[in-house]
Amino acid sequence: MNFGFSFFVGYRYWRARKANAFASFITLFAVSGIFLGVAALIVVSSVMNGLEGQLKNRILGAVPQLTLISDTGFDDWQTSVLAVKKDKRLQHDIMGIVPSATTQGMLQSSSNIAAAQVLGVFPELEQGLSSIISHTYSSAFDALTPGSYAIVLGSELARKLGVKADDEIRILSGDGVVYSPLGPVPSQRKFKVAGVFEMGAQVDATVAYVHYQDARRLMRQDPEVIAELRVYLNDPFNVASITPLITDSLSEQGVAVTSRDWRADFGHLFAAVKMEKNMMSLMLSLIVAVAAFNIVSALVMMVVDKTTDVAVLKTQGLTTAAVMNIFIVQGSLNAVLGLVIGTLTGIVLTLNLNEILTTLGISILGAGQTLPVQLSLTQLTVIVVGTLFITLIATIYPALRAAQVQPATALRYE
Repeated sequence: MNFGFSFFVGYRYWRARKANAFASFITLFAVSGIFLGVAALIVVSSVMNGLEGQLKNRILGAVPQLTLISDTGFDDWQTSVLAVKKDKRLQHDIMGIVPSATTQGMLQSSSNIAAAQVLGVFPELEQGLSSIISHTYSSAFDALTPGSYAIVLGSELARKLGVKADDEIRILSGDGVVYSPLGPVPSQRKFKVAGVFEMGAQVDATVAYVHYQDARRLMRQDPEVIAELRVYLNDPFNVASITPLITDSLSEQGVAVTSRDWRADFGHLFAAVKMEKNMMSLMLSLIVAVAAFNIVSALVMMVVDKTTDVAVLKTQGLTTAAVMNIFIVQGSLNAVLGLVIGTLTGIVLTLNLNEILTTLGISILGAGQTLPVQLSLTQLTVIVVGTLFITLIATIYPALRAAQVQPATALRYE
């Protein structure tokens, strides 16, 4: 007998009204568990994806994703950049490469002092690459010109220093220290606040921007020399695999560089988000696993109820594999029902989550803020396939029990 007959009988058993009320309750509980587990997995995973994506845009769009450093400086940095961009291995990974200068400094105002990472940039080259520019109030970046000694601060950093546009602050840099009879003297210079940017992330309190040449002068280095190149990547999370390719490409041009990437400063933050995401997914997956075990209970009860039917079918020539398929089909249909309802519910809730929360008057992140939501097709596929696999495994034991029914024993007193 073919699988079609097994499917037909399994479908009839699945649709038939259960004689055992407790078995019906267990089946309903199993379907509901799969429905709730799958829906919760989709919603929570989408929110965690959104949070991770938001952090990536707000933080990694503001800090150097990958920095290439040459101890002697790049003789012709445009040629080096062009060689890297022409490398076929990197054509789809790099957004742009621009000169950069980085120093750790202490920023001092008339009322406070704070540590920050000072980044020297060419504003005209950052257009279309840095997300900072689109999050800067007014046109503050236009004020970053050579010799102007203007600075753009993060909003939280400006608040801590108690300064606003046109105020003056002093920057003390650890680079360019000179030694005097009184001890080491850090390089320092006054800068005028041109404006502030606000990314809504940690960088608002730790990053400041100045013109490249002004940063080099602050560090007591030649302002015409390009010693660092800042690489913008399409996906900063791929920096570990991309860095060796870039350094190899430059080595072929006779340029020796060392590298530094975002993981040194912010790797722990994204690792914590990833761990939380994985733990939430594991916890919600346990709901699906519990529901799968309920399917086992319901099918075992069904096998007991249908022992006589199975015995009769086996006397008519039904094979052991066909008997197993009957109960696998029955259990799988319960799983598919819960999975379909859960998937549709999860997708609808995910796509309309902020509207639903607004309608209910719930504000999780505070007034005026919405939850970041990013529905991933790949993750959705993993959830669906994983749920089907778990529930399919759960049907094997009851199906084996049914296949082991001996017709002579089962029909002895019939």
